[in-house]
Amino acid sequence: MEQNLNTGYEKRDVNVSKIIAYTILVLIFIGGVIIGVTEYFNYYAHKLEYQVILSKPSEELKELRARENKILNNYELLDYSKGIYRIPIERAMKLMADEAYEKEQQKK
Repeated sequence: MEQNLNTGYEKRDVNVSKIIAYTILVLIFIGGVIIGVTEYFNYYAHKLEYQVILSKPSEELKELRARENKILNNYELLDYSKGIYRIPIERAMKLMADEAYEKEQQKK
C-alpha cells in the first residue's frame, strides 16, 4: 500500500516569536487607539464645557458684580449717629498708604 507523505499533518512548528511580536504590536495599537479616543473626547468635552458654561456669564453673576462694584467704588453713609461711612476702595487704600507713610516718617 502506497502512502502520500504530503498529507496528514503539519510538518513545521509554529513560529512563537512572531505570534508574540504581533500580539504585542496589536496590544500597543489598541492601547494607542484607546488613549487617542480618550484624549479626543476630553478635548471636546472641555471645549463644550467652556462654550456652554464658562464663556457666558450668567445674569446673576452680572448683577452680583454690579452690586460689588457699586459697594467698592461709591461713597455711602452707613450709620449717621456713629459717623460710619463707606468710601471707595481706591480712596481707602490711598488713605492707608498715606497714614503708614506718615507713621514711618515720624519714626525717623
